[in-house]
Amino acid sequence: HSYTQGLQYVDGVLWEGTVEWGESRLQKVDLESGKVDILANLPRSEFGEGITVLGDKVYQLTWTNGIAHVYNLQGKRLKDFRYAGEGWGLTSDGKSLYMSNGTPDIYKLNPDTFQRDKKITVTLRGEVVDYINELEWIDGKIWANVYTTDYIMIINPESGAVEGIVDCQNLLPEEDQNEKTDVLNGIAYDQQGKRIFLTGKRWN
Repeated sequence: HSYTQGLQYVDGVLWEGTVEWGESRLQKVDLESGKVDILANLPRSEFGEGITVLGDKVYQLTWTNGIAHVYNLQGKRLKDFRYAGEGWGLTSDGKSLYMSNGTPDIYKLNPDTFQRDKKITVTLRGEVVDYINELEWIDGKIWANVYTTDYIMIINPESGAVEGIVDCQNLLPEEDQNEKTDVLNGIAYDQQGKRIFLTGKRWN
């Protein structure tokens, strides 16, 4: 039932950020049982977006509110940051944050101040790629869902150039789809196990 936006795998735990007005949450999912542990509910006035775990903190964006929430690993809100424009996807290289906003641009951010250190424009064969959404850092590259499509871009974080494309067409079998099933969205990487978890909005 989750309208998934942010997804991350850390030490055996799948973290998820869900969206929609009145349904935006920060939660953990047990991969064996599917049990959900809700850590924080956003106010009904906020539309949650991407999340990432960096050290002992969890960062969560909002779509149009211009607010980023920072939690501890138990879901206690520590502080908020303000930022300009929309918030979509969020990931980390272990030091800095990387944020998308639905355009071809990804911003490298200072996690202590949320100030923008660098702008990366995503291009494929010289053409900009719009609707960059959920992000994941995988072995030195940024993997990004392209909203409304079944494709994931593998992006060089220095140049913004797309170095590979993952075709996820037909990933969710037709029998597992219904009228509420929405687009592919959500990438999480198990670095130790070398596994990549993919899901979508309201996928079972």
